[in-house]
Amino acid sequence: MATDDFNDEIETSPAPRPPRRRGILEKVFEAFLWQTRLLVLFAVIASLFASFTLFIVGSIDTYNVIAGVWSYYIGNDHSKDIHIIAVTQIIGALDLFLIAVVLMLFSFGLYELFISRIEPAENSEVSGILQIYSLDGLKDKVAQVIIMALIVKYFQMVFGMQFSTALEMTYIALSILALALALFFLHKTKKKE
Repeated sequence: MATDDFNDEIETSPAPRPPRRRGILEKVFEAFLWQTRLLVLFAVIASLFASFTLFIVGSIDTYNVIAGVWSYYIGNDHSKDIHIIAVTQIIGALDLFLIAVVLMLFSFGLYELFISRIEPAENSEVSGILQIYSLDGLKDKVAQVIIMALIVKYFQMVFGMQFSTALEMTYIALSILALALALFFLHKTKKKE
């Protein structure tokens, strides 16, 4: 009986269409249309340059923090409290690094989706994060890093705030709880994939 069902499925499947003859104009236009995907290279290159720029700026900011801490402790320059300044500047540099990673992921993803696979990445042990097979996959990876960058930026802003009432501190505590829950659910949905 199972073989009869299998034979029925084979008989009812549609026959492939015979190849259609295309005109020369249609062939030329389709070839041109396909090559326009190379315009994505502009976005790939621009995103890479922006990523490099943010890595450099974040590194310079980190160097400035190290120089300030050195001046504070070794040079005995206690004109300002270095602790809050160092933490907020390092968090700011971390935010720049995360945005640079977003731009790099975006660049790699666009290249792999529209131009070609990156062969050295396929043979690499760390290529898992760079394997992107669809625009949805690229969007998800970029969104996750953007969410982390926003959370880091939020904490940088919280460090710079002055709290005067218990209600303000309660609001901050609730917002941190909301961020923790959001990260929990983000991680939970990522595990289901």
